[in-house]
Formats: sequence, C-alpha cells, structure tokens
Amino acid sequence: MNGASRLWREAAFRQEIIAASVVLMLFAIKGAPLWSFVGFAILALMVLATEALNTALEEVVDHVSPGWAEFAKNAKDMGSFAALCQIIGAGLFAGYVLLR
Repeated sequence: MNGASRLWREAAFRQEIIAASVVLMLFAIKGAPLWSFVGFAILALMVLATEALNTALEEVVDHVSPGWAEFAKNAKDMGSFAALCQIIGAGLFAGYVLLR
C-alpha cells in the first residue's frame, strides 16, 4: 500500500484514476456489455501499473543522476512513452465501446 500512497502524489496517477472512473460511468450510462467493463478494467489496471513502473524508474534515475544527463533524459522519456502507449490503448478500447 506504500506504493499506492506514493503514487497518489503523482498528478498523472490521479488523472488516470479520474479518467478511468469517468469512462466506467459512461459505459454504465451507455449500457455497455459486461465484457466491456472487464476489458477496460484490465486495461486501466495496466495503465496504472505502467505509471507505477514509470514513477519508480524516475525515482531511481533521479537518485543515480541528480544533475542533467542524456541517459537520464532518455530513460525518463522511454518510461513516459510506455505510459502513453498504454493510455492510447485504453482510450482506443473505450472509444470503440462508446461509439459502436
């Protein structure tokens, strides 16, 4: 639970929780089938897991390299890109369910 507590201090994590909640409410309003809720819940958890790993990576990089370094920038950028890919995947799924 310490990890979840630490993540709560990250704005991106809080925004992802809010976005997932909104999507699930929209699914309920639309009357989406159960498989849509389950599929999106799995994708949302994957987004949160990727965000946790990205935050962990950033913490380690900041500890190892307190000043600016190319490797640190690259590591952080790749972690952020992984989180973005997960968000896009979840968004595409949500869009598919809501627009069909």
